[in-house]
Amino acid sequence: MPELLETQNNETETVLLIGVVLRGEEEWKVKDTMDELAQLAESAGAVVAGRFLVRQQKIKAGHYIGTGKAEEISDWIKENRVSMVVFDDDLTPAQGRNLQNVFETRVLDRTQLILDIFAQRAQTKEGCLQVELAQHQYLLPRLRNMWTHLERQKGGIGLRGPGETQLEMDRRRLQDLVRTLKRDLELVRTRRTEQRRGRRRHGWALVSIVGYTNAGKSTLLNRLSGADIYTENQLFATLDPTTRQVELPNHEPMLMTDTVGFIQKLPHHLVDSFKATLEEVVEADLLVHVIDASHPQVETQIEAVHKVLDEIGGLEKPMLYVFNKIDDEKGRNAAKRLARQFQKSVCVSAQTGENIDALFDELADCLKGRKVELKLSVPLSEGKLLSVLQKNASILEQEYEGDRADLLVRVSPQLAAQCRPFSTEEEPENEW
Repeated sequence: MPELLETQNNETETVLLIGVVLRGEEEWKVKDTMDELAQLAESAGAVVAGRFLVRQQKIKAGHYIGTGKAEEISDWIKENRVSMVVFDDDLTPAQGRNLQNVFETRVLDRTQLILDIFAQRAQTKEGCLQVELAQHQYLLPRLRNMWTHLERQKGGIGLRGPGETQLEMDRRRLQDLVRTLKRDLELVRTRRTEQRRGRRRHGWALVSIVGYTNAGKSTLLNRLSGADIYTENQLFATLDPTTRQVELPNHEPMLMTDTVGFIQKLPHHLVDSFKATLEEVVEADLLVHVIDASHPQVETQIEAVHKVLDEIGGLEKPMLYVFNKIDDEKGRNAAKRLARQFQKSVCVSAQTGENIDALFDELADCLKGRKVELKLSVPLSEGKLLSVLQKNASILEQEYEGDRADLLVRVSPQLAAQCRPFSTEEEPENEW
């Protein structure tokens, strides 16, 4: 497993952050991701002792930043008693090993830091499975680095040492674990697919909340549904997806799911590991993209979310942009400016509830094409259908005459197909 941010005596970790600016790269972008790396470190429970921004022509194969700069940073580490170094980019196994030898302290990269936070925040069985898969997939190519104390064992015919044997045994064991985890997650995906089919049969609108981490997604879901999901001003405060029922002003129900937040430089294998969760995004009828309008790099965050959505096949889904945190003056001004760039958008404060009614109206407008209005005359002997209509349709009018119920209902296309034998109209109206 990747190393976690905790010491044996439970003391707080002090970390040094290192980023690299390559020739032709914009320095402000690297500084922005370094700010995010600092937030990640703090979310993991560490204290940032300092930062180094290294400018160089290209990445050095051996030490990533070159031996001279590594020695300079090593002196700083010893003077300031830093317990760990975190790089803003992913390191190869060899680079991590070489840097650790120079610094004489633990060296992590951005992915290891994210994995540590995920491991802390995952609560459900599904979340833990996804985190464990990502950890093992990250660890697999790095096994050799863990067995450097056995390097004296030379291989060769008749001379294969226990170090090589143990390495191969661990590699096979990890590969078996990865296969087992993938099978378990495939069962999760199958179960989620069945749940979505059930929801669609009953006419539920499926809405997924997406957005950059710490944009206010969980706070917004709490505001809309009256739920009490954990929220905190930190990156990846919630990891496990949460689904809640929300009723629109026209009394139409929908199911809204809060998904894992996105960040810049989100590792590809993390996206792959969380496919079971991210499928909620792909299968949704509508995406609600929550944006922290008060953030200084709000445009960059929007681009990062779009990049991940494009990667998982969700960018073409209908999307409502929600510019959050207008209770902040800077956020209010930015939200007004940004909202003009998007056809479907609304400015709100999930924290205070400001303009939430306008968001409800926009949600109803975005989902209006999902319903069909029908006039029905249903025999009372069709008790099963009447029960389904009571649970899953909006009944606008109802009147009972003899052994029949005359109804005006608004239903999903799937339910409309079941009701058409009892329709009193030749063609249903597509309204709402």
